[in-house]
Amino acid sequence: MAHWAQIDENNIVTQVTVGNNDDPDEGYQWLLDNLGGTWVQSSFNTFGGVYYNADRTVADDQSKARRFNHAAKGYTYDEARDAFIPPSPYPSWILDEDTCLWVAPVAKPEDGDYTWDESAGEWVEVPDETI
Repeated sequence: MAHWAQIDENNIVTQVTVGNNDDPDEGYQWLLDNLGGTWVQSSFNTFGGVYYNADRTVADDQSKARRFNHAAKGYTYDEARDAFIPPSPYPSWILDEDTCLWVAPVAKPEDGDYTWDESAGEWVEVPDETI
């Protein structure tokens, strides 16, 4: 199925809907005729610029990757990058130009469960809950 994101005048995604994948142009025209507004096609299986198979393995055919990330309400459509970009989770995080995803300014440790502490600007380990 073809997925379509409606964007407002600020290029913020206001809704995402599914259309006919057999003829995406027909689905696009239906959206214009019946819902109006501005619509941009999105790829449900694209994340971080990589296209995934239904089983979430990386697809051999990366030509299907579209607009870096599947659109969701609240994302921004960046025309210059031709990318859907999620909202930044924290003010200090930096947009990775290769994936159009936000990354922490400090690498996350790999030796446990961590959460980001914005006020401290660091990853804080989450203690194990033992019963």
